[in-house]
Order: sequence, then C-alpha cells, then structure tokens
Amino acid sequence: MPITDNDILFEDNHLIAINKRAGDIVQVDETGDEPLDEQVKKYIAKKYNKPNGAFLGVVHRLDRPVSGVILFAKTSKALERMNAVFKNREVKKTYWAVVKNKPEKESATLVHWLVKNPQKNVVSYYNTEVTGSQRAELSYKVKAKVGDYYLLEVDPLTGRSHQIRVQLSSMGCPIMGDNKYGYPRGSRKGSICLHARRLQFIHPVKKEPVNIFAKLPVDGFWERFEDL
Repeated sequence: MPITDNDILFEDNHLIAINKRAGDIVQVDETGDEPLDEQVKKYIAKKYNKPNGAFLGVVHRLDRPVSGVILFAKTSKALERMNAVFKNREVKKTYWAVVKNKPEKESATLVHWLVKNPQKNVVSYYNTEVTGSQRAELSYKVKAKVGDYYLLEVDPLTGRSHQIRVQLSSMGCPIMGDNKYGYPRGSRKGSICLHARRLQFIHPVKKEPVNIFAKLPVDGFWERFEDL
C-alpha cells in the first residue's frame, strides 16, 4: 500500500517520520517485498516532482511486525547527524506493548546480554556477559489493565535487535502475538502488539526539540488503548 499524507507524522527539509504499519519491512530483504524506504522515496518524488528520485537515508529500524514512529533523513547531512544522535543515545524512544501476563513489578529496569542468531533471526538473552553478546537495557512500567491485558510503557536505553521482545519475554511477559518469543499463538496479520509510540530528540540542524507521536493502529484491538 503506497504512502499517503495520512502516514506522515513529521516532515521538514531534513527529516521525515512515518507511522509504520505492522508488516512493512524498513529495508529490502530476502522476501523481495517492497520496503518502506522505497515507498517513502516514491512519496517524496511524487510530492515534490522529482523525476530523478529522492535521497532517503535510513536512520533506525523497526522489526517487521512492529508499528509506529520511524524516522528517515532527506539529506546526507541530516543522515550523518541523526546517526550520531542515535549512536550517542541522545534520543528518547517510547514504546507501548500489550502482554497477557502481569509483570511481577509495576515498574523495573531490565539488563541482559543478547546474542543474535542471524540464520534463524532469533535473539537469545543471558543474565551475564557472554562471548559475542551485546548489553541491552530498558525500563518499563505498567500503564493500564484493559480487560485481560496489560499495557506496558517501555523505554529502551539501548537499541538492540528484538530487544524489547526478548527482554519482556524473559520476565514471563511475551508480547501479544509474538510466538517467536513465547506467546502461545501468532497473529494472522503477522503483527505483534508492540508500537513505537513516541520519538524525542533535538533537531540535528535547527537545534529545536522534536517530539513525534504515533497514533495506535486501527485494527479492532489497539483502539481500546488509544485514550490511555
């Protein structure tokens, strides 16, 4: 499905942010499906009448089954500067996750060492450092209970592959629909209930605070959490 104005959360001459749909891939992979960066390039080229195409730099990534805020750079200078912002952890990322099991603690900080198996695209966690591992840290709090489900607000300090998914699963709270990390069944739509809700940083060129907020998916389930 092509990108439209309704998908745009933020745009200026330097950056563009999209409310990613669950199921979209950010960059090309072995599936051959059209990636989000190509869709955004087409959107920009059409909107600004650029027959030779548009520059677009991928600043960070979201897993395919995850929805929410994703940021791209529209110039090479903005890409270079935003890469530094993310590398230096000068960005605050806030996610919402829905789980079935109640966490033991209302809020906590989780620290693990993660190892990715690229062949299986699965991440394993360890409580102490092991060979080839990367340190992962996040904090969470229980934001609400709606029906049989708990809504967690998650702030990852690091940005490791599958980090939130595997760390929440480590405490017995796999994300709804995430059968890769312990939820009993997957979603027929190929989505999991993990949404990148907010992205906050200082603009790399204008030096102003930027606060990008993504509405929850309209899918018959997430709507019950939107007003929380």
